[in-house]
Amino acid sequence: MQDKDMLIKRLNRIEGQVKGIQKMIDEERYCIDILTQISAIRSAINKVGSIILENHIKGCVVNSIKEDNSEESIAELMKTIDKFTK
Repeated sequence: MQDKDMLIKRLNRIEGQVKGIQKMIDEERYCIDILTQISAIRSAINKVGSIILENHIKGCVVNSIKEDNSEESIAELMKTIDKFTK
């Protein structure tokens, strides 16, 4: 997978953010600050998902279409996009 090292770094950063939220809750920090951090984590995890989806499209989907599996590939891609955007 392309960008594997970068994705791992992003996921490690997200893991650190989650641990930070756990600490904030334990310390009974201001709710707005916690919610702000949760929003940042959502954004970060969505970015990771977007990168993985892009890699999937550029690799697996393109190759499958080239092998004349276009209808199957597009149907699977649409299901994947639907799941990802929920």
